[in-house]
Amino acid sequence: MSVSIRLKRFGTKKRPYYRVVVMDSREATKGQPLDEIGFYHPIEAEDKQVKIDAERASYWICQGAQPSNTVRSLFAKQGIAIIRKPASSEAPVKE
Repeated sequence: MSVSIRLKRFGTKKRPYYRVVVMDSREATKGQPLDEIGFYHPIEAEDKQVKIDAERASYWICQGAQPSNTVRSLFAKQGIAIIRKPASSEAPVKE
């Protein structure tokens, strides 16, 4: 299963509100998320716009979740580094 971290839109017309969710990438945008890790209010004051749980975000990234471009920029706003755990050092040796 390929997992992505993306935005799920809520709110009314011209008053958007987004949740940062972890979902199966094949699932519809309005589908059931695996986990909700934060929110994004683009029309709020600058200090109240973004809140993301960094611990959960790093957990899902280590599990292989791919953040969307918008979520990547929100991570940068929050100072969350996207660091994957290193690949296994035990690569098969060809003789």
